[in-house]
Amino acid sequence: MPPSRNRLGVVISGSLVDGLTARLEARESIEDMRVGTFVVVQGEKHEFFAMITDVTLAATNQKVLIDPPDGDRFIHEVLAGTSTYGTLALMPRLMLSSDPGEQAMRPVKTVPRHFSPVYEADEQDFGRVFGQAGGNWFEIGRPLDMDVPVCLNLERLVERSNGIFGKSGTGKSFLTRLLLCGTIAAGIASNLIFDMHSEYGWGAPAESGTFVKGLRQLFGSEVLVYTIDPRASRQRSYDGELMISLDQIEVEDVIALEQELNLSSTATESSYLLFDRFKERWLRELLDMDSEAIREFAESSGAHAGAISALKRKLARIARLNFIHEQADFSVVDRLIEGLAAGRHVVLEFGEHSNSLVYMLVANIITRRIHRRWVEQTNRAVQSQNSADRPRPLMITIEEAHKFLNPQTARQTIFGTIARELRKYGVTLLVVDQRPSSIDAEVLSQLGTRVTALLNDERDIDAVFTGVSGGAGLKAVLAALDSKQQALVLGHAVPMPVVVRTRPYDPAFYAAVERRGPRQSAAGPVPTRSAQEELDELFPD
Repeated sequence: MPPSRNRLGVVISGSLVDGLTARLEARESIEDMRVGTFVVVQGEKHEFFAMITDVTLAATNQKVLIDPPDGDRFIHEVLAGTSTYGTLALMPRLMLSSDPGEQAMRPVKTVPRHFSPVYEADEQDFGRVFGQAGGNWFEIGRPLDMDVPVCLNLERLVERSNGIFGKSGTGKSFLTRLLLCGTIAAGIASNLIFDMHSEYGWGAPAESGTFVKGLRQLFGSEVLVYTIDPRASRQRSYDGELMISLDQIEVEDVIALEQELNLSSTATESSYLLFDRFKERWLRELLDMDSEAIREFAESSGAHAGAISALKRKLARIARLNFIHEQADFSVVDRLIEGLAAGRHVVLEFGEHSNSLVYMLVANIITRRIHRRWVEQTNRAVQSQNSADRPRPLMITIEEAHKFLNPQTARQTIFGTIARELRKYGVTLLVVDQRPSSIDAEVLSQLGTRVTALLNDERDIDAVFTGVSGGAGLKAVLAALDSKQQALVLGHAVPMPVVVRTRPYDPAFYAAVERRGPRQSAAGPVPTRSAQEELDELFPD
């Protein structure tokens, strides 16, 4: 065993399902043990990499606890390690064979024997498990008690939809910036960010009062900034103003706004009756109807006139938005989508339209068109059996994700479809939210990687671990996080769960990502894998 490792104790019990219990060495203070700490158990044939999930006090003789010493330090020291001791609850996540010819990390399928020693993990252990920064490995932070990088595998990150969770004020926006910068610098995927509060494209204020750089300032013309509110964006440049016509709003976009518009249960049926009659002109025709036209339509279609009148009154809120027009050139959206397809990245700012109605309407309209384009291109690749025809991987970032993905709307909106498809068509989500318990459980179970800052609500904590094996043991770890610059990272992009001090978003970080990339050009992406590898993935045997 390398001398750099500090021995903490020995395994005294455990099981594969419930984890291990280790007795703490008498010389170690239980107050130095922290849930979330990464440790190594040296078994007879394997090394087991585990996390401390609980710290408890125990005694060999219960009489000591019934009649405790009255504060005599000498008596305390005599009893410590003999009659009284501490235990650590460990959850093994990976195992490595002692056989030099077999150096691959594997999921845990067994447990170490009794009295196997438990050691603090050293820098070499972190490097073996979490990789070294560079290439597809991106530093997300550092362990709480060590100064060694903890890295995400960016290629695995974009293979599935992912989530960033935490209560208000815990730094979700900074965590989101970190992941976005990592994917842009590595050239792993294109990014579309629906920027509700205009804080990702250009500089934004931090809580300290200073301004932090936006993606456009870090990556230049590789990041395009569009806006639906040019008045709010006039102090800084943007690449296009988004306008939407009434004919471009589909019934599915209205269904997603059921709560924001307080639509009745018959609104969906009424909307489809209008669409059946007027096709893409359904909304414009509805808003132009007077009471007589509504009555005639109701009689001829079987709709309820009162329901049609109520629908018109509520959807009139959409028509009053200043970026909605009866006729609008959609070429700006086409250019936006072409930029994403070519390997660039887009931030769509909402300016002063920072309410959920506008955010959901625009995000649904744009994402639906993008998804349609990516599905068509994937189907062409299937027909041609040429991996070069595959669309570039795309990650869509949405804030207030529960508005799109709650149980009532997740099965009807394009975002719920994308979340359930994994990466079938090359489009994934990065959902950012402070109330994960409001997101549909099926969607949560499909999230590949979760980066979670402090949460206090028990329902939110339970929701974060939906679909996670061994999640019960991690709840205490999550609840023990500090409110600033700490996060629990688990899932597809990391070999095992880990608690980190998140990487500062500061001048040192700016310099690192500016030196690193981006790897793609505006003309198109630089492939990260061979054409044969991509073809094999698309057309498995």
